Amino acid sequence: MSRRQARPRPPLAATASLLVALVVAAPLLSGCGTQSAGSGSAAGGSAAPSGRTPVNDPGKDGVRVTSVTLPPASPSPSPSPSDDYIVSADSLPGDAAKPSADYEVTNSGTEALTYTVIFTFLSADGGAMDNPSVTVRDVGPGKTVRGTVRSGEMPPSAPRITGAEVLEVTAVPSAEAPAEPGVCPASGVRVSVDRGDAAMGLRVVSLHLTNCGTRPYSLDGYPLLELLDDRREPVDGVKILDGTGGITTGLGSDLPPEPFTLAPGESATAGLAWRNTTQFGTPVNVPYVRVRAKTGTDPVIVTPNLDLGTTGKLGVGPWQKTKPGQGAAG
Repeated sequence: MSRRQARPRPPLAATASLLVALVVAAPLLSGCGTQSAGSGSAAGGSAAPSGRTPVNDPGKDGVRVTSVTLPPASPSPSPSPSDDYIVSADSLPGDAAKPSADYEVTNSGTEALTYTVIFTFLSADGGAMDNPSVTVRDVGPGKTVRGTVRSGEMPPSAPRITGAEVLEVTAVPSAEAPAEPGVCPASGVRVSVDRGDAAMGLRVVSLHLTNCGTRPYSLDGYPLLELLDDRREPVDGVKILDGTGGITTGLGSDLPPEPFTLAPGESATAGLAWRNTTQFGTPVNVPYVRVRAKTGTDPVIVTPNLDLGTTGKLGVGPWQKTKPGQGAAG
């Protein structure tokens, strides 16, 4: 009977070397999938954007920042080993190179609201670097809407943005919100307010009305205003004057009203003027103004933020037809 010859075992050192090689090779083999370099995993195994940092922001009036995403700092160019050319990091494309903030808007009221939110992007020392504005329309009662806002272009010498927060929030019932750009409401007219001007305690803003419909629109007189506080409740104790002559002269808004008609595409303005003088009493601030172009028309709520001080007066000029190439009245 023949005896099978035993196969010699490899030396112990060779076996150990083989195991080490397999362990080292495993991560390299797994790297052949689709995961990109620098990406991480969020809760639940989903990939999280690089640079996103959660923010514990108490927010303001139902709006809060939930996280910020900051692009990596651009490294300084460094010479290559051959010194024949410069090696530098590729810049991020488009909006990816801009800091961004994720936010959420929660409506705890009983009617649909349209929010206008001003955010502020901050540097490490707390300085404001950019204040972008976002309009979030038709947030239903009890609903939460989420979105992302990005900063604008920053000059290379500007401090690096490190955070973001909510700066200012206004919210109006969606049924009375100004129409969004490019949309003509059922009334056939768009009403808005500009940012105005201020000098030596005098404040001036203008209401703008555009006939965006298909029929002529007639005006004769003053816009009808209702002043509202931060809860959109009527403000008492402020006298609304016909014309701005009781506030100041030379604005052109103290002329008597004259009837005119706007053809489709034409516009009109009406100036508002007040002084923010503060003496005895409690200063009055009016963040919201409900505007009717004339009797019987649908109201629109605008947000001029009238800081009326203790003067108790607001001058309102008549509607005036905007001439071609003319800016805001007054």
